[in-house]
Amino acid sequence: MVQDIRKISSSELVDVFKTWGEPAFRAKQVSEWLWKKSATSFDEMTNLSLKTRDMLKEHFSILPVTTATKQVSADGTIKSGFRLHDGHMIEGVLIPADDRMTACVSSQVGCSLTCKFCATGYMERKRNLDPAEIYDQVVMIDRQAREANNVPLTNIVYMGMGEPLLNYANVLKSVEYITSPDGLGMSPKRITVSTAGIAKMIKKLGDDEVKFNLALSLHAANDEKRNQIMPINESNTLEALKEALQYFYQKTKNKITFEYIMFYSFNDTLKDAEELFQFTKAVPSKVNIIEYNPIAEATYKNADPEALDKFSAYLEDRGVVVNVRRSRGKDIDAACGQLAIKDKPAA
Repeated sequence: MVQDIRKISSSELVDVFKTWGEPAFRAKQVSEWLWKKSATSFDEMTNLSLKTRDMLKEHFSILPVTTATKQVSADGTIKSGFRLHDGHMIEGVLIPADDRMTACVSSQVGCSLTCKFCATGYMERKRNLDPAEIYDQVVMIDRQAREANNVPLTNIVYMGMGEPLLNYANVLKSVEYITSPDGLGMSPKRITVSTAGIAKMIKKLGDDEVKFNLALSLHAANDEKRNQIMPINESNTLEALKEALQYFYQKTKNKITFEYIMFYSFNDTLKDAEELFQFTKAVPSKVNIIEYNPIAEATYKNADPEALDKFSAYLEDRGVVVNVRRSRGKDIDAACGQLAIKDKPAA
């Protein structure tokens, strides 16, 4: 099979053109078509000669992600089933709001972390996505935003299928393509990468001095409860995560977002709120309280609205910045924790 051109570096591309007796700037032209103009075929590269395009076709392929399914929620949320070149499927979501257009993208096919409340956690992890497959989701969801709302994307969250920090290098490379002036040119401040909590990789983000935002899916601020719903906590305790977050903040000065899904009669008391408050003291942070979205595989229920209001008020009274995130796209299983591919990948 010919090589995927989006998997080679710009310097390697320069070398290719040199061996063909072509000037080095051809590589820059091709890179611009791939990452700035999001070309999915060599025929689109109209400032290259036919001969050069034929050479590219002979030696390389472009393997774009394609849209296989699309569902539109009553609230305007759009969930897409994206098909990868090997037949695997992932999901991505456009979440429209008055002040922003957010793309929720996947980083893996399936997930290995088995969080008990998340539909993706009940799937097997098939493989990591490469940077171009993450980039393509952003391009396609941006297109949907422009078509449906006449507004471009404003924000990107790595909160779809998979654990981004278990696909570390590819996720960071995709952010580079999305934020670079030679790519889509989005601000890293408008990108949030969400993790279930892998302490050593959070520290690595600090060492790499990333510019994007980091969110921790916390959901319980004591180890006993968190172990029950997130097995990853057994090897990445709250103490280890606290230390990693402090290191990350020291290196980047980026505030942390704590995501907290409230479950009925599990983590919705004022004692839980106090534990969360104590945990937030570790680093400058804010809390997103998220409505739970039931899934067939689990028996958890959404917390009562009254409990949610008391919980958030308790935190706000103590100076914590709290946002209550109401679910979007529930009617098409596009809300937080609901992403799972129901059909089997094509052979």
